[in-house]
Amino acid sequence: MTRKPESTAAQALQQSGVTVVRGDLDDAESLRHALDDAWGVFAVQNYREAGVQKEEEQGKRLAALAHQAGVQHYVYSSVASAHRKTGIPHFDNKWRVEEVVRELGFPSHVILRPVFFMENLFLPMFLNGGKLTAALDPATVLQMIAVEDIGKYGARAFTDASRLSRREIDLAGDAATMPEAAATLGQGLGRQIEFVRIPIEEIRQHSDDTALMLEWFDRVGFNVDIQRLEQEFGISSIKLKDWAARQRS
Repeated sequence: MTRKPESTAAQALQQSGVTVVRGDLDDAESLRHALDDAWGVFAVQNYREAGVQKEEEQGKRLAALAHQAGVQHYVYSSVASAHRKTGIPHFDNKWRVEEVVRELGFPSHVILRPVFFMENLFLPMFLNGGKLTAALDPATVLQMIAVEDIGKYGARAFTDASRLSRREIDLAGDAATMPEAAATLGQGLGRQIEFVRIPIEEIRQHSDDTALMLEWFDRVGFNVDIQRLEQEFGISSIKLKDWAARQRS
C-alpha cells in the first residue's frame, strides 16, 4: 500500500510481481479498499511526518479498519520500551495504539518494538560533515538496529505467525556510545568524524519530545537482550561497523 503507486519504487515492486494499491492512512475509504481480501497487515506510522497525535490516530484507524475487514493476522511496528511508561510522547502514543490492537482481538497479532535506527545517525540533527552531534552523555550506551533487520523480524512475524501470536518483541542489533558511533562511522565512510556534545536545551528549542527521549536514553535507556533475541530467531544482527561500511558511496 502506498500513497504514490506511480512512484519509481512502487513501479519496481509491481514489475517484480507485487500487487500495489493506493492507500492513505488519513483516508479511511482508501484503507477499506486496500484491506479488501487481505489476510495480514504490517502496520507502521511515521510520527516525524504525521506528528504524535496524528500518528496515533492513523495507527488506531488502520487497526480498527483491518479488524472490520476480517484481517486474520496483524503485525504492528511500535517502539522498544513502549510498555515502560517512558513519558516520551512518541513512545507513549504507540503504547496506546498497541492497546487498541490487543483489545480488538485479531485471531493473531504480533507487536514488534525496534530501538533507535542506525539510519537515524545520518539525519542532519546528528551527522553534519565531520561531526556527529548529540545531546547524549558520551558514556551513554545506545542500543541500535539496522532497518534491514527490522524487515527480517517483520517477515518472520508472518512466516511464524502461529508461533509468535500475541508476542511483543523488543528488537535491537548492536549498541554503542556516541563517541564510539562517530569513530565507527568515520571508519566506515573513510573520513574523520568526531563526536560533539551539544546542550539539551538546543534540542528542546526545536522539539521537547526529542529532548525528553534523549534525556530518557541518558537516564534509563533500552534494555533488549540482543544475544537472546538472535539465538531465538537465528538472525545474525547487522553490527554498526558493518552497516557503516555499507554506507560508503
